[in-house]
Amino acid sequence: MPVRQDQIDGGARRAVFSPVDNRARVDTVVRRLGDAIELGLLADGEQLPGESELAGQLGVSTVTLREALMALRQQGLLITRRGRGGGSFVSLPELPAEERLRTRLRGWSTEELRDLGDHWAALSGAAARLAAQRTEPEDLSQLRRIADELIRVGGAAARCRLYGRFHVELAAAAQSARLTREQLALQGEAGALLCLVLADDSCREEVAVRQRGLISAVQDGDHATAGTLAERCVREPVARLVAVRLAL
Repeated sequence: MPVRQDQIDGGARRAVFSPVDNRARVDTVVRRLGDAIELGLLADGEQLPGESELAGQLGVSTVTLREALMALRQQGLLITRRGRGGGSFVSLPELPAEERLRTRLRGWSTEELRDLGDHWAALSGAAARLAAQRTEPEDLSQLRRIADELIRVGGAAARCRLYGRFHVELAAAAQSARLTREQLALQGEAGALLCLVLADDSCREEVAVRQRGLISAVQDGDHATAGTLAERCVREPVARLVAVRLAL
């Protein structure tokens, strides 16, 4: 059964609504909220806080926020309802179809994909090691739910969202807002490409085994094993993605 919105760990959602960087604020707000919607951290149909409240949470002016919300509406990620009970509501898009994803993948060189994998693995490995040192066992329930759901769910898009959410929640378990924001940004940059490999049941099962081992290592405080498994959770799917790119 899918993860309910009230089950989503507070750490990742707090990162979504934390103050944005001072530079390029409209683009930053668009990217932050857009990535959260794509990942499912903000649920389809969920109402965003009112403009004044949301602007305050993100640390931007209402003018900046309105420009960002307009851009998100143009991208089809938000809809606006007028009147009583109105406001801005999340409109969760379908991830790009396979042919569109392959076209997008052609824009990446194999060197760029390997570099992406190195950066992503380093972030996830660091998050796992910190989580093993800082997180209490009872705080791992969200990671367990995501790993369990990945085993059951069908469809590349749903698997891809769960995969990305796992890494965001892992960074949140590390109690690092910066790592969490970095993971959100990575999902927006290239996370959808993993649909091309997570559609394969063998890849999905490989990832699920690594995730369960990772959770156990974090729970046991084994930061070295946790870091290694987190890195493999990234490197192995990215290696498959490189193979797809080479075959194009």
